Amino acid sequence: MRIIFTEPFRRDYGRLPFDARRALHKALKFFITNPRHRSLRAKKLPGTIIWYARISRAYRFTFEYRDGEVFLRRAGTHDILSQERFKR
Repeated sequence: MRIIFTEPFRRDYGRLPFDARRALHKALKFFITNPRHRSLRAKKLPGTIIWYARISRAYRFTFEYRDGEVFLRRAGTHDILSQERFKR
């Protein structure tokens, strides 16, 4: 599985507080070894091709599977989930 870091994800990463970045690193390690790891609580956004997973209590990251690759789309607070619902 190849993982692609999109520009919006990179931009969001730069805006995260230090603790959230550290938690994201840990979440991505779990994600790389097992995308369905229990601590990630990965779920699909209803009506979309976009998935989201837990970074911490307050933070999430979104991703999508496409052509055998995983595209990391966004990272941030729960607000990113509302924004992602309107994109495809």
